[in-house]
Amino acid sequence: MVVDAEALQQTESRRQRALAGLGILDSGPEARFDRVTRLAQQLFGVPMVSITLLDGPRQWRKSHVGLSTEAPREGAFCDATVQQDAALVVPDAAADERFRMNPFVQGDPHLRFYAGEPLHAPGGEAVGTFCVLDTVPRELSPEQLGVLRDLADWIQAELERDDELDRATVAQKALLPRRKPRALGYDVAAACEPSRGVSGDFYDWYDMGDDFCVTVADVMGKGMAAAMVAASVRTALRGAMSVSDVGGAVDAASFVVEDDLDQLSTFVTLFHARVGVDGSVRFVDAGHGLALIVRAAGRFDRLDATSMPLGIPGGEPRETGQAHLAPGDALVCFSDGILDALGGDRALPRLEAIVRSSATAAGAVSRIVSAARAGLPIDDMTAVVVRRGDR
Repeated sequence: MVVDAEALQQTESRRQRALAGLGILDSGPEARFDRVTRLAQQLFGVPMVSITLLDGPRQWRKSHVGLSTEAPREGAFCDATVQQDAALVVPDAAADERFRMNPFVQGDPHLRFYAGEPLHAPGGEAVGTFCVLDTVPRELSPEQLGVLRDLADWIQAELERDDELDRATVAQKALLPRRKPRALGYDVAAACEPSRGVSGDFYDWYDMGDDFCVTVADVMGKGMAAAMVAASVRTALRGAMSVSDVGGAVDAASFVVEDDLDQLSTFVTLFHARVGVDGSVRFVDAGHGLALIVRAAGRFDRLDATSMPLGIPGGEPRETGQAHLAPGDALVCFSDGILDALGGDRALPRLEAIVRSSATAAGAVSRIVSAARAGLPIDDMTAVVVRRGDR
């Protein structure tokens, strides 16, 4: 049989790129993987279990029992499993011509039994194995082989979930506004930090003639489902704003997503405002209640909620509130992740002090998020600052 060295090298290069794309190499222990290895040890009664990834010349073990974190790849049973891309069962390595002189059989850990299933990247490349090992010969029944496959599928699902989350994170970041509104006479900045890769918070801004709109919303819940709802609300609100005023746009967006919110048993708090070049602020606060104006004159005014959150039936059209930004004033809106991390309502004077002492909106947002991050946040965090110029 002729071995095509170039084809093998191309396969290995694709496999290595796929492995790197998982972003898991050299990461710390995780309970979701350790749970599987512990369960396998109990089910099979073996001294060694491993979730092994093949990285260049090394075997790196994401989770393991009875083994070291790293070992050479050359001669490894797991490498043989990946190369054939199918389950490999070796009942007695000492009696198997393929493995009896293997360094892992002749030397530490003196393997005799090996059973492994390949693990794949989302693109199908075999990047590692899930295996059980012993220092004495063993046989596996068809039922036990099925269990080994099931456990490998469990690990596979966790690897794919990470990839989906990474892709969703990229997609969600792409939905954030790429450029600031013209916002003549204003300095604007924002930040959004998810607690779980993707966020149920979002912010948005865009031009409306000489004015501009600003939105901060918070979906009850976290993770992928909350992120999908957030994207739906953002799209619906943008579309409605082109044909309606602030209150009507929020009503229209609420109507678009109300069935989805009902199915998911969730709701969305939202602050949506249209800011004019003259300092006027027309806004709807749908149960958000986390917007304030830091006055250049030396105080801050908290803007009240004007209606119920999206997803909670109200019946009446949403009331539009009004405020005014004088030169030097700043509109600040944030999510409850910021509020909670900074100590609840006690955080408001702290936020005021940060905004007042910051020379720019970007500086204020950066300091707000840094302070909240230091407060051990447990929720998504979003902050927006709109400061009117002194002239």
